[in-house]
Amino acid sequence: MIIDIARLMLFPALMAFAAASDLLTMTIPNRVALGLLAGFFILAPLSGMGAYDILSHAGAGALVLVVAFGMFAMRWVGGGDAKVAAAAGLWLGFDHLLAFLVFASLFGGALTVLLLQVRQWPLPYPLASQAWIARLHDKQAGVPYGIALALGALLVYPETDWIKALDLAHFAMR
Repeated sequence: MIIDIARLMLFPALMAFAAASDLLTMTIPNRVALGLLAGFFILAPLSGMGAYDILSHAGAGALVLVVAFGMFAMRWVGGGDAKVAAAAGLWLGFDHLLAFLVFASLFGGALTVLLLQVRQWPLPYPLASQAWIARLHDKQAGVPYGIALALGALLVYPETDWIKALDLAHFAMR
């Protein structure tokens, strides 16, 4: 039961935290990616995932890490975004990697267009006193891509074996 709760909650909670942190501070703490990494390697064997599947998931995460750090080197995404994308790839594996990347890209594109449009207008005075809003509105600031990564991951996660293998009868209200 504890393992089921962890499988149900850990990944979504950490991805939501990454999104909120990126929105409010334009950074994603390393502890988020480390928590996702540790959570995977603890829960995978406890959930019955075999060595081949663990290595396959690790390969998906490594692939995303290489590509994302290339994007970081080009200054297209932040370092926290790259680490969280790789950690999400680890959790989702090759079976769900393409869907995750497509959704994250679509959400990221929409977020970028929205921010570019909003940044063209002056920030209303009552909002300007909020540091996180002013930072988000700054034309020199990047895009909090952690939001798009989290949305893409959370959209795909219910389709994974992590959720499909849950014994949901334990969670049903009686």
